[in-house]
Amino acid sequence: MSVALFTLGGTIAMAGDRRLDGAALTAAVPGLAELGQPVEIQDIEAVPSANLTAAKMLEVVDAASKAVAAGATGVVVTQGTDTLEETSFLVDQVWPHSQPFVLTGAMRNPTLAGPDGPANLLAACRVACSPAARDLGALVVFKEEIHAARWVRKTHSTSTATFASPNVGPIGHVVEDQVRILARPTRLDGVQGSAEPADLDANRVALYTLTMDDDGLLLKGLADTHQGLVVAGFGAGHVPAALTPVLGELAAAMPVVLTSRTGGGSILRNTYRAAGSEIDLLQRGLIDGGFLDPYKARVLLRLLLATDDDISAAFAQYQ
Repeated sequence: MSVALFTLGGTIAMAGDRRLDGAALTAAVPGLAELGQPVEIQDIEAVPSANLTAAKMLEVVDAASKAVAAGATGVVVTQGTDTLEETSFLVDQVWPHSQPFVLTGAMRNPTLAGPDGPANLLAACRVACSPAARDLGALVVFKEEIHAARWVRKTHSTSTATFASPNVGPIGHVVEDQVRILARPTRLDGVQGSAEPADLDANRVALYTLTMDDDGLLLKGLADTHQGLVVAGFGAGHVPAALTPVLGELAAAMPVVLTSRTGGGSILRNTYRAAGSEIDLLQRGLIDGGFLDPYKARVLLRLLLATDDDISAAFAQYQ
């Protein structure tokens, strides 16, 4: 029995002009030796998280699955925080095991006073080997809070308390070295098909965020270059009335998912009827993104297009 640790670089591994590997990371964690299970390290690739790709994360998932098959009780991935909310959600869609898949990182690198990486890594390893964390899919552990991948967001550019789940809060905590799960969300159906890198590359999904006085010029010609679109609308899912015909035409040519740019709450379905409202847009064929934020909706739509899964059924789980 062991914890499988995969390292992908990021702030947690930045030590001046050099990158710390997994051995150096774990050596800096007081208490890890008393975990009760050995940590087996696989250094994958030391890159900023802005350079991570869906294909790379699927490779990590495959390697993690092999580790679980070999007897690992759980998985921990360290990476940069910039795309952590997206990578964790992608993992959650394809992780088929009951063993925890935990992602963590740091906001303060090891050369600074009070680096948060060692504490985050220790807490993540505790969660990964805890029976209480099984059957919860992918989790993000930061500042001893446990967040479900489907809700977690990076909410601050520099704070060590950056990760939060605006709609529900953390589902658990690590307290006095004990993993305490306070809420067990129902695990949703993930993507059923197998996404190949070539299929991901062939399915481009655009994200369009509405702004005041938006002329929609960037939407023109989108159907010629992309296979899907996520719209981050105002408030509960609204756009300027002048853009509704354009979005309706796009929805006839490709899947177009309607989300809210606010980062919290769901879009509405039956409240507003004016041109550009949620009723108008859904009647024009846009797909209800429910409680998914635009970034996670884009991850999901791209996976669904690459696997030919039922797009409407997949998004209905988040409504």
